[in-house]
Amino acid sequence: MGKLVVVHSFRGGTGKSNITANLAALLASRGNRVGIVDTDIQSPGIHALFSLAPDHFKFALNDYLWKRCRIEEAAYDVSDILRKYQPEASGHIYLIPASMRTGEITRILQEGYDVGLLNNGFQQFMETLELDYLLIDTHPGVNEETLLSAAISDVLVIILRPDRQDYQGTAIMVELARQLEVPKMLLLINKAVNQKDFAALRQRVESIYSVGVAGVIPLSEEVAVLGSTDLFCLLHPSHPMTLALQSAIGEIIGS
Repeated sequence: MGKLVVVHSFRGGTGKSNITANLAALLASRGNRVGIVDTDIQSPGIHALFSLAPDHFKFALNDYLWKRCRIEEAAYDVSDILRKYQPEASGHIYLIPASMRTGEITRILQEGYDVGLLNNGFQQFMETLELDYLLIDTHPGVNEETLLSAAISDVLVIILRPDRQDYQGTAIMVELARQLEVPKMLLLINKAVNQKDFAALRQRVESIYSVGVAGVIPLSEEVAVLGSTDLFCLLHPSHPMTLALQSAIGEIIGS
């Protein structure tokens, strides 16, 4: 059975989806079969990083939740983006996007969905496609879906910025994860400014939460310029952001 990795942040704007996509690519570049599910149904978008146009969705996660299709029918092989940079790579990436249709998003907001069905779908997705890793891109904040996903995860990755509001919100999520007895919890600091302070920042955050920091990612103009049009770590394999995510991958694989 593959490993379920839930990627979460208490607040929006942390770069969660971008980091999730790049973590998946780095795992696949090591020869793994990797799945991603975009459960940020209210504001989906990770598909853009893989150049998967919404018009090309025959099925999306919403269709599975409304029992219109099997979970694997909503999965798309997006491994071409890996082959573009690593032609000999043997890994695969499969993405289940959430619908971009206004009506589908509105229905979710009005009616909700069966969270138990969603979590069952994770297991079915891993088994059917024989995944080594399944990454879940969650909706920010605390909700039923996030808590249940965290509860069944093998690894919970919490992304935060060096910002007071993020610190306070992350404290809530860390405490909830402890109550849920999550097997492995990691912190990823994103958009850190002064690289000379990274070691001190890591030590301070680890001291605050008593949780290991898997990497400190610098605030980068190059990431902003890319504008979610590609996977940064494949385009810039030696960049400090990529090295920080490689460090996180080591923690995920070793957990």
